[in-house]
Amino acid sequence: MTEPRPLRVVVGEDDVLMREGIALLLTEAGCEVVAQVGDADDLVRRTLAHKPDVAVVDVQMPPRNADDGLVAARAIRANGSGIGVLVLSHFYEESFALDVLGSGAEGVGYLLKERVGDVKVFLDAVRRVAAGGTALDPEVVRRLVGRDRGGGPLATLTQREREVLQEMASGKTNRGIAEALSVTDATVEKHVRGIFRKLELEPSATEHRRVQAVLAYLRDDPWSPPARPRTS
Repeated sequence: MTEPRPLRVVVGEDDVLMREGIALLLTEAGCEVVAQVGDADDLVRRTLAHKPDVAVVDVQMPPRNADDGLVAARAIRANGSGIGVLVLSHFYEESFALDVLGSGAEGVGYLLKERVGDVKVFLDAVRRVAAGGTALDPEVVRRLVGRDRGGGPLATLTQREREVLQEMASGKTNRGIAEALSVTDATVEKHVRGIFRKLELEPSATEHRRVQAVLAYLRDDPWSPPARPRTS
């Protein structure tokens, strides 16, 4: 039996020590770091040339040292190559997360840089994004879910439903939610149904569409997945 090939990753980070540290973590985890770059323009070129599974991208990079990394991430996603993008940021910025998710929740992630120090969380995010899933920083999701919406449907959720919503919006499957909250899969399924009913969201069997639906609601931009075709 042939062994699965390692995940191929490009790292875009202008801080040399941080870049080398990320590359070392990935290499030790069995990933293949095919390129390391410190410039957003070079990041786009090298990523599209190497076609890795994932590009790990710092938000703030040269040449402008503004949101160049985020712009690069959007360019990589817009190329249609299917390359996953995991964006790293020093600070919580809700707009960054929603920006990178703007074209869909499939194969994208947004983490605070401090999460890199939690190797398990960081590597899980890389692998989830590479597999076409979503990985959102729990602090970003917590703030979105905890935002005061003036007594709307979100206020009708129970505390446990809010906890499930946070885990679901971060990109976890029902099994992942059950493990995180130490409950059964059946309990999670019951809460997910209740959340969708109360928030008037169409349920979806696809994880990234669930995430997209939930985030659309949380950012006050209602989104409804297209109706699935009827089957006989």
